[in-house]
Formats: sequence, C-alpha cells, structure tokens
Amino acid sequence: MKTVTIADCISYSPEKMKKNNLFETEYMFTDLYCFEPGQEQKVHAHKNSDKIYIVQNGEGTFKVGVASTILKKGMATIARAGEPHGVKNHSNGQLTVLVIMAPKP
Repeated sequence: MKTVTIADCISYSPEKMKKNNLFETEYMFTDLYCFEPGQEQKVHAHKNSDKIYIVQNGEGTFKVGVASTILKKGMATIARAGEPHGVKNHSNGQLTVLVIMAPKP
C-alpha cells in the first residue's frame, strides 16, 4: 500500500506553478498544485475527464465554465469533462491545491 504525507509533498517553483504527483494509476491521478503569488494554470479543458480542486492552503481565483470565484482553505470545486477551467493565485501568499482527475487523460 502506498501512503503519503501531504505536507512532505509540497514544493514550489519560482518559474511556474509546480505539479507534485501523489498517486497515479491508469484510471486517475492525484496531484498537489503549488502556486507562488501571481502564478496560474491557464484556462483549458479535458474532453473526457473530471477534475476536482480542493484548496489546502492559501486562496486563489478558480474559473470553471463562465463562472469565476475565490476559493480558500477547505473549499473545493469541480470542473466536469469539457468545461474550461483554470486557477490563478491572485494573493500575496502561496496557494496549495489538491487535484484529483479521472479518468486520466
């Protein structure tokens, strides 16, 4: 059985948002997305995959479809297959987001 301590998997990059993989199978993946202030994941879509964002630390602006909202620690949202989605760390602090995507693209 694989286990992880989420806090040990957090790392940031000054160049761009950093994806830190926790789990990956042929069906899904779970990552930690780590954003420094001003970093973003550009709006994009996945034709056949749903993506769940769960904020672990900080706050960011999350866009799903035509809606855009600020999510903070303990809040979550879902981008269903085909929905455009993206994240921006608009704050002055770091943003850490647990991301679950299935099925894996």
